[in-house]
Amino acid sequence: MRSLDTARAVCERFHPGLLKEIEQIPPVDRERPGSPVIDLFRIHGGVGLLIPEEYSGHGAAPLDALRVQLALGAVSPSLVAAVSMHHFTVAMLFSLAGKADRLTPAQTELLRRIVPDQQVMASGWAEGRTEQNILTPAVTARPVEGGYLLSGAKKPCSLSRSMRLLTASIAIHHEDGTAELALALVPADAPGLSVHPFWGNELLAGAESDEVRLVDVFVPADMVVRAGADDPHRLDDLQTAGFVWFEMLISAGYAGGTAALVEQVLERERGSAQERAALAVEMDSVLQLLEGVARTIGPETDEESVARVLVTRYTVQKALPRIAGQALELLGGLDFILDSTHGRTAAAVHALAFHPPGRGAAAEPLLRYFDGGPLVLS
Repeated sequence: MRSLDTARAVCERFHPGLLKEIEQIPPVDRERPGSPVIDLFRIHGGVGLLIPEEYSGHGAAPLDALRVQLALGAVSPSLVAAVSMHHFTVAMLFSLAGKADRLTPAQTELLRRIVPDQQVMASGWAEGRTEQNILTPAVTARPVEGGYLLSGAKKPCSLSRSMRLLTASIAIHHEDGTAELALALVPADAPGLSVHPFWGNELLAGAESDEVRLVDVFVPADMVVRAGADDPHRLDDLQTAGFVWFEMLISAGYAGGTAALVEQVLERERGSAQERAALAVEMDSVLQLLEGVARTIGPETDEESVARVLVTRYTVQKALPRIAGQALELLGGLDFILDSTHGRTAAAVHALAFHPPGRGAAAEPLLRYFDGGPLVLS
């Protein structure tokens, strides 16, 4: 399948040998708890995909990052779901690195160590909380001398057992009763941070999506990134960068798994030529939509960028289960009976609907935006 071949070539350029090593692992083992795929990702330079070259990374462009996600999604839904969290966090932080006074010297130095130390970064935003989005703090911060004590939990938290650093959205509560959104950079071995079993579904079980608890975890003040918005209800540079990258990357990952099913239909020549062509056209339309939004991502993001990527995400979310179901039907009952791999992939595609923000939570904000108002996601 041409689109997947292109994606694989891009992945090979950035991560030589990664796809080949993953494909040597039986599909069921790629997706189980304790799967080696995240470690292979790290060994093959996956950590630095979106990190600028001046910070020792690959500095991949958004379109290349999208295609790497497609290629990884085609071989391991668990892996691509997990690493989406690392990549969007990296993209968010490094979008601030080039702006004066947005990061402290200590934060900048930490960013310089991510690639040399191969630090996988987990994302402690609000994913997994009903009707919440990735901007809602999951952890509270209590000011103390020299910094903050963090308490709360993130569940599920992908990469929970491989992470070297947790980036947690926090609410800093002030004496006047207001709360400020910020981002804390927390070492995985910090006292008071612990990981506990949480994920109970065999689908995407290799993503290490367990619970991370924080109980009075001390974080120095210079390891907290302030959102910096004059209006705490409006999206600012920190939030918009995270939003745009997260929605694009997670959508691309599930699209890769769906495309792998379509590729099997084409290679095995299942169904009539008309059925195969119709399926391929529908799949390619999804990929072109994703590529289109990737081409619009620049160094600056704004509300228009967020609206555009949300429209793309919800369109893709609606299309993928239908395409995956049609592919399974054309592959036939015997394929379904003899091997559960394709069935698991098709089922995993539905998980895109559970990533924040859900369509219900975004409906009214998008309607207001389409009517000329601000995009306010709460």
